[in-house]
Amino acid sequence: MIDRYTLPEMKRIWSMENKFRKWLDVEISACEAMAELGKVPLEALAAIKEKADFNVQRIAEIEAVVDHDVIAFTTNVGEYVGDAAKYIHLGLTSSDVLDTALAALMKEAAEHILGRLKRLKEALLEKAIQHRRTVMIGRTHGIHAEPITFGLKMLLWVDETNRNIRRMEQALETISVGKISGAVGTYANIDPRVEAHVCSRLGLQPAHVSTQVLQRDRHAEYLTTIAVIGSSLDKFATELRSLQRTDILEVEERFKKGQKGSSAMPHKRNPIVGERISGMARLLRGNALAAMENVPLWNERDISHSSVERVIVPDSTIIIDYMLARFTDMISNLLVYPENMMHNLDRTHGLIFSQRILLTLVEEKGLSREQAYELVQRNAMKTWRTGKDFRDLLAADSELAELLSPGEINELFDYNYHLRNVDQIYKRFGL
Repeated sequence: MIDRYTLPEMKRIWSMENKFRKWLDVEISACEAMAELGKVPLEALAAIKEKADFNVQRIAEIEAVVDHDVIAFTTNVGEYVGDAAKYIHLGLTSSDVLDTALAALMKEAAEHILGRLKRLKEALLEKAIQHRRTVMIGRTHGIHAEPITFGLKMLLWVDETNRNIRRMEQALETISVGKISGAVGTYANIDPRVEAHVCSRLGLQPAHVSTQVLQRDRHAEYLTTIAVIGSSLDKFATELRSLQRTDILEVEERFKKGQKGSSAMPHKRNPIVGERISGMARLLRGNALAAMENVPLWNERDISHSSVERVIVPDSTIIIDYMLARFTDMISNLLVYPENMMHNLDRTHGLIFSQRILLTLVEEKGLSREQAYELVQRNAMKTWRTGKDFRDLLAADSELAELLSPGEINELFDYNYHLRNVDQIYKRFGL
């Protein structure tokens, strides 16, 4: 992942230092368990816990010769520990260390992502409360439909973010699993109690059953969840990008002092954060597909998943971390223009009240739906063609005048009618 997009906490989580520290945690915890079982002398355990360490550069030097990352790691640790190092990695296979440590890293990343999601929820909730009664046009197919409020749009996103929080919590639970079960998962050379101890020390649960590896449906669920979260952010960003268009301009990304929108056109204020978020969401969806491709492995394990995961797992968590941070900041500093929303509400000359006229003719005046629809639609089409006020055309229609007085028509052109149940929706959120 490009370094400029890696925020400090994710940079720490996916650093080589933190990765090897997790590997060392697995190895030392396994030695502790084996010492309790009488497999490792207590004096050897003491030496291991006191002296065990590593050097990232030295591991790279050894790996360049042996071409095996775990052997390079244990060799380097042995250089620090001395003779007691013969008890390190006793009965373990490389994937015991790699998969359990990776699960711990993914758990750490997921917990951080959950914090980001909760901060986004709070930012959206603040906007939802602030704009509870800020009326704007609702659009379907990109065409003006009926009035909503901007707060409702934000509340919709709060609800979706709540679902994403629950999804991430589930993915966190799914990935928080380790295995120390040996070469094919039978514990032939390692006691299952070692696995229980190691997993407990790392905040993981032991897998109920494994092969040489943890099963990759876990990782696919995790990365697919991240892709779903990214797609939600893509959806939110796409909506705000649409609303920022010059001919709509109901909201706008903050344009800070000194910022420039175009190398050619000094007037431009482009929605660059939203566009970046939409683009990066495509990476997450691609990585999720690669994670699903990793699920089918040959027999008890092959290595086709490994090279893929070294890219997609860190990259996806780094990308979603960046996206959440930037979008939360974008929402917190979003410029909202209620006066433009009102202006846009009036652009169709009252056509947005057509359904209320229709329902009144059916429910109160006794017309069939087909009769009422034809009567309302013919005047609506005149408004589209001529730009004349819909209310005036209705009042001038002799057939309709026999059913609705001018005063009754005026009463039907009321924004508050469309907002009368907004508070009921907010009550579902305890607001």
